[in-house]
Amino acid sequence: MEKKENFLEKFIVLKTAIRELWIIFASKILTILAYSLVNSTLVLWLSSDLGLSDKSAGFIIASWSTVLTIFTVMVGSLVDAVGIKKSLITGFAMAAFARFIMAVFAVKWIALPFGLLPLALGEALQTPVMVAAVRRFSSTKQRSMAFSVYYAMMNVGFAVAGWTFDKIRTALGEYGHYTLPVFNFEISTYQTIIFLGMLFTLPNILMAWFLIRDGAEASDEGLKITPQESKYKDKTFIRAFILSCKDAGADWFKIFSGLWTQPRFYKFLAFFGLVVFTKLILYHMYYTFPKFAIRELGEGAPVGRIFGTLNAVIVIILAPLIGALTQKFSAYKTVIIGTFIAASSVFLLAVNPNIFSPLAEGLLGKAIASWLDIKGAVNPLYCAIVLCVFFYSIGESFYSPRLYEYPAAIAPKGQEGSYLALSMLPYFFAKFFVGTLSGFLLEKFCPAQGPRNSQVIWLIVASMAMLTPLGLIIYKKYIKVEEEGRQD
Repeated sequence: MEKKENFLEKFIVLKTAIRELWIIFASKILTILAYSLVNSTLVLWLSSDLGLSDKSAGFIIASWSTVLTIFTVMVGSLVDAVGIKKSLITGFAMAAFARFIMAVFAVKWIALPFGLLPLALGEALQTPVMVAAVRRFSSTKQRSMAFSVYYAMMNVGFAVAGWTFDKIRTALGEYGHYTLPVFNFEISTYQTIIFLGMLFTLPNILMAWFLIRDGAEASDEGLKITPQESKYKDKTFIRAFILSCKDAGADWFKIFSGLWTQPRFYKFLAFFGLVVFTKLILYHMYYTFPKFAIRELGEGAPVGRIFGTLNAVIVIILAPLIGALTQKFSAYKTVIIGTFIAASSVFLLAVNPNIFSPLAEGLLGKAIASWLDIKGAVNPLYCAIVLCVFFYSIGESFYSPRLYEYPAAIAPKGQEGSYLALSMLPYFFAKFFVGTLSGFLLEKFCPAQGPRNSQVIWLIVASMAMLTPLGLIIYKKYIKVEEEGRQD
């Protein structure tokens, strides 16, 4: 009886959490809903609406992802300097503006520099800030469960986005149009999805503005509020803004340069440099999988629900449970377990899908047909994808929440934003690599017209992903950083 009570206490530890933590949870759902809708549509929008080839679209994705990573790295220390609330409001507002431009302008010289580019900065001012906020708004006892719930809320957003993505494409057609009621302006199916992403961003601006208190922090003793007072009360708004930016820049340089004097920071970067190989799977699911699935399964294939919704639902269920069961495990150990499972799952897409024909004709095939409203015989590839996503999601439930917790756990106080932002530094190379590789792999092995050998794509992806668990095991004694209160 005692063990059961202790186990349940792991789930109810957040009942005393301050309100800001719950606001971050709610904001995360909407943030990911908007992000996933746009990100899932991006490669399709570039080709269909802006007329780019697979390789050109891949290069744009690579460049944009790289810029996004640069911005994320650069703003991390700025967040530590100016605070969570201001950073979130700015990020949400920029993302909403950028998505509006992308939704209404199908012209390259407008949509790319005034839509896609500022979207990178808007996104950069969200993820590392919200992760730092979870750390700031949770006590030591609450932290593991807070990050697990945060990750679960993120996947609620992914689940809804996957369902919405498919429903809009089904209602309007893969290459249909929709007339905006207020503007009386016709936009494409993919622009409509991006416009929805903009609408889902707006409530976050209001929540951050009115409900997050300046200087709020959760300590082991309870809520602490240290309001930030303006240094320039007697200045005009514009002048005060310029002076504040100048001060933030100076603080940013001081914090950023100081990181490179900390030995643990280099171990931290090495850790994420290895983890990035498994993270490549997720990037390929965004930038390679949609075109692959539509070309192999046909127009209107429910690619949103196959990956986005199924993956999210499994993680929503498993992430808090695994978070509670592995609370005393080190993030390092949990990441090894999770990345091995996730990397192994992709090999299911690297084999001939006909191997799954018996499953397609059996109960699994019937379940998939009922879930996805498939008429007639079920393509065996559906079974391969569903099984891949199922096992990948189990692995992700182990490792991904800990990727948010690990930098927050080892960062010195006041430098959480810097560590969290710079954990994205290895992704700088990975995103550019995936974007470029995606276009090449699609044209080479899964072209829109002509013979295909799509299994090669996933053999390459799976082999690269397996480098993460192997590397973490081999180099453990060199890069592992001790985590307070955790065991190997």
